[in-house]
Amino acid sequence: MKHADIIEKMTLEEKCALLQGATTFGSWGSERLSIPVMEFSDGPNGLRHQLGAADHLGIAGSEPATCFPTAVTVANTWDEALGEKIGKALGEEAAAQGVGTLLGPGLCMKRSPLCGRNFEYFSEDPYLAGKMAASYVRGIQSEGVAACPKHFAANSQETRRQASNSVVDERTLRENYLTAFEIVVRESHPKSIMSSYNLINGTYANENRHLLRDILRGEWGFDGAVITDWGGSNDHVAGVEAGSTFEMPAPGMDSVRQLVAAVHSGRLSEEVLDGCVDDALELVLSTHPAVEGATGEFDKAGHHALAREAAAEGAVLLKNDDSLLPLAAGTKVALVGDFAREPRYQGAGSSAVNCTQVDDILDMVGESGLTLVGYEQGFLRHGGEDAAKRDAAVELAQHADVVIACLALDEIAESEGADRRNMRLNDNQVELLHAISQVNSNVVVLLSAGSCVETDWVADARAVLYLALGGQAGAGAALDLVCGRVNPSGKLTETWPKRLADTPTADRFPAQGMSAEYREGIYVGYRYYQMAGVEVAYPFGYGLSYTSFSYSDLKATPKGVTFTLTNDGDRAGTEVCQLYVAKPNHQVFRAAQELKGFARVELAAHESKQVSIALDDKAFRYFNVATDAWEVEGGTYELRVGASSEDIRLVGTVEVEGTNAADPYAGVDVTPYETGKVQTVDDAHFAALLGHPIPSPKVRIDRNMCFCDLNHGRSPIFWIVWLVLAAMKRAADASGKPNLNVLFIWNMPLRALAKMTNGMVSVAMVDAIVREIKWWGLAGIVPALLVKLATGEGFILVWFLWFIVPILVAFIANLIGNARTNGALTLAGK
Repeated sequence: MKHADIIEKMTLEEKCALLQGATTFGSWGSERLSIPVMEFSDGPNGLRHQLGAADHLGIAGSEPATCFPTAVTVANTWDEALGEKIGKALGEEAAAQGVGTLLGPGLCMKRSPLCGRNFEYFSEDPYLAGKMAASYVRGIQSEGVAACPKHFAANSQETRRQASNSVVDERTLRENYLTAFEIVVRESHPKSIMSSYNLINGTYANENRHLLRDILRGEWGFDGAVITDWGGSNDHVAGVEAGSTFEMPAPGMDSVRQLVAAVHSGRLSEEVLDGCVDDALELVLSTHPAVEGATGEFDKAGHHALAREAAAEGAVLLKNDDSLLPLAAGTKVALVGDFAREPRYQGAGSSAVNCTQVDDILDMVGESGLTLVGYEQGFLRHGGEDAAKRDAAVELAQHADVVIACLALDEIAESEGADRRNMRLNDNQVELLHAISQVNSNVVVLLSAGSCVETDWVADARAVLYLALGGQAGAGAALDLVCGRVNPSGKLTETWPKRLADTPTADRFPAQGMSAEYREGIYVGYRYYQMAGVEVAYPFGYGLSYTSFSYSDLKATPKGVTFTLTNDGDRAGTEVCQLYVAKPNHQVFRAAQELKGFARVELAAHESKQVSIALDDKAFRYFNVATDAWEVEGGTYELRVGASSEDIRLVGTVEVEGTNAADPYAGVDVTPYETGKVQTVDDAHFAALLGHPIPSPKVRIDRNMCFCDLNHGRSPIFWIVWLVLAAMKRAADASGKPNLNVLFIWNMPLRALAKMTNGMVSVAMVDAIVREIKWWGLAGIVPALLVKLATGEGFILVWFLWFIVPILVAFIANLIGNARTNGALTLAGK
């Protein structure tokens, strides 16, 4: 252990207290032991460090910080060096604001376009997500503070997020949902990692020994701290035993008592406890010098300029008929759309940043060199008809050379805590675009969204520039691209299907029940569309430029490829070259091809360069569920180099020696996975893939029962609670404005009452509530009836007391326990 000298001086209560939050975003400290308090902060794309009353949903205010483009945008750059620069800036701001651990980056896989937090994640591809996230971690930690990649693992939906069971086969888990984290751990050595809310195959991620001890710490050699998502702890003792370090946010003294009791009873060894305490001390003490030595200031102007650079690099040119873009200086433009005045530049929830400044296109167009003939809002931001606004925009469009239409998903469409309902832009935006195109064919759409949208409207635009979510400086970046000061070079890191119905999870995402069944297996994103032969709107890796590139002279070996890239145009530009590995003749089912390398190459006009892309140990492997190990199928592989997953320019073949493992699916009927037709996998085939029966989705009445399931209980009292919440949720849904507070409670398990109330509620109190929901209230009817028969009154009073007395007893016991534990910590010098 690194801190044995401190640990040997600590009392058992002090050790146990150290493994949880003291405040919503703060750890415990000890003057006696010289252990400082450490601050955590949300911040995958900018600090959200709250002072005073703190929360974890982005509701309360926070200190001003730079809002960089979100992960979806930066991923589109395919630029690891830029990711590291952004990470370094985030680390600098964290230290300046007294934050020791920055909770990010997020690298969950984009299993469906409907995930409400896709804006916060990098890609549908684990290799690319891992590489980009690793660059962030290196940058953040170069400033002496800690990064905390999240959410580990198989966390793909916001619906029921705190109690959803991800049912996934081991191969899919390893290849799709763990590989990105493996790359991050092995290549950037994060000081911490955040476990996810969900269960994985029936066990909560934070207490999953297979995930935390066998894989994370055992196979990958992770030696940092595991931090629960806020409210993500289920059984703290089981979590510590599995290798989890911090229970967050602030569960109070009940968790301390549980750990102390577990050590005394022998359920938890003090040696295991000490190992977690050592990890906690290392995180706190290793980050303290950077925080202590920070000046409290950071380069606001420099960080704003970096945010603008990243937004420009991350924008993707989807369409540019007849080279309408870039626009020449002096071009008369009409600006339409509410988002030109109030940009959509970040997501909602815990990653929302209080920006140091926010640029908008309307204010900045005057500096662009374009001639603005006017601006019209054109539509209501959150949907609905307004004929006057539409007609005014159409009238304005007739007086311009080019119309710039700023369209977007609004803020309530994408948010932590809620999944998207569809993939469409609001109808009023599409209708406005069509009306404008009838009077002016030169329409440029600037599209802001954190994930893909259906694009049946693109015929009404000659040019479409996808800005993703460009952060606080995104407006200036958009104009840099429109005017040609920057040549677009972004490439999509998620496939854009033509319609939601085309996605592999269309009929089962988000899962509304207890289980989220990953029936599609390994076929996520381009792996599905290419294997199943589904035509898409824009493929993975797609993006246009104001110049063109050609590829030639491929040389391929099992260690990588070299080739010549030439800029064929008269303008300098940057190409993202992509290397895919395929095995057309395979025994073990696999995707048609997989990304295994990439290179971002800058070229002057007519310049040529030799480009090399290396292959690593992940190039040819697959996870064999029979040997429980990574294996390589020997034989001939194709190394495909291209400008996108569907624009392959060069193909070479190599012979690869295999590990000679037997086909793990021999004799097993996994037909849908051999063909890639996985939209409607039946129970038998999914069970065959899992290797065991499908878990029952039946709601269980226990601590992990969600509030949305209270109607499955037997207590009239909690039926009323459910009816009230359901009515509030329906009202919010009908208004089109999701209420994050209501959604959080609706999807929250009962145990969260004990984990997120800073000691006001104990697990024993939750258990008393569970007993009422199960049977206690009904059992109370018997004595209530007896009283009624004997006295003629008192039925409701006796029944209510039968319910409330156990909770009151547990509440009093909790108060006494808290006082005793606090006393022990005070005596120990806390």
